[in-house]
Amino acid sequence: MSFPGTMIVQAGFDPAEDHIGPFYFEPKGSAAFGGYGFTLKAQHCNAMGSVHGGVLMTFADFALCMAATDHYETETCVTVSFSCEFLRGAELGQVISCQPRINRKTGSLVFVSGECMVEGEPCFSFSSVVKRLSLERLG
Repeated sequence: MSFPGTMIVQAGFDPAEDHIGPFYFEPKGSAAFGGYGFTLKAQHCNAMGSVHGGVLMTFADFALCMAATDHYETETCVTVSFSCEFLRGAELGQVISCQPRINRKTGSLVFVSGECMVEGEPCFSFSSVVKRLSLERLG
């Protein structure tokens, strides 16, 4: 698979994610809709040359929030809780991907989990709860 393929970036939506990323996603209508990824660059690495844990946490939060809100089409969200496990490192130039799972969606909360993958193996797992908010709240 060539990365990013049909994946796109939504620059300007979240300044923190723009600064840390770029993080890519499969747009609605694509065969791989629901996929997220990024290529590990020097800016994403710690002093040992491996992916920085905070970058993985930010990427997972990006992916799970996109999944929880159907790509922010009708609502937005804020993260209420987030837990994770670091399973293995990733090196410069590798592609890190994720396909979050919606475990439950209520009127006000979404429960999401998933794994970030590198070379077909999980490098990071996460579980999160986000609070659903209407787009009108953004003003």
